[in-house]
Amino acid sequence: MSIVRQQHGGDGQAGTTGVHRQDVGRAPEFRAEHHEAGTGELVRQAAQQVSDLMRAEMRLAVAELKDKGRHAGTGAGLFGGAGLVALYGVGVLLAAVVAAIAVALPVWAAALIVGAVLLAVAGVLALMGRAQTRRATPAKPEQAMDEAKLAVAELKERATHR
Repeated sequence: MSIVRQQHGGDGQAGTTGVHRQDVGRAPEFRAEHHEAGTGELVRQAAQQVSDLMRAEMRLAVAELKDKGRHAGTGAGLFGGAGLVALYGVGVLLAAVVAAIAVALPVWAAALIVGAVLLAVAGVLALMGRAQTRRATPAKPEQAMDEAKLAVAELKERATHR
């Protein structure tokens, strides 16, 4: 490969001197028809390649999220179906309880007993839910706000003592 460098003499004229270097198997041969890209062109190509790579990664991420969303939707639907079937199963079990009690009592009395027990369970659950809901209101972080106010007051106090 031949590298040509310009030399500047003290008289202001520029001359050229040929410098030869032999790196067999490492340096490509210089051909006049071969265009070597400059730094600006290489930076532009690198930026374009990074941009293309990022777009490809985004397309892959979107496809992956669509696939996961489809599976999540299917799973949620199956859970909903399982819940509905379980609800029907509970209804059948309650009917069996009524039928079992109906062996000793009239059917209306057995249904009345089962209904009263279910309403009592619903009442207990409602009271527990009400208590939990009251603990959640008001919907603001009161403890964190109080601690933040204390921290601000302490910082103000320290700032005035210096």
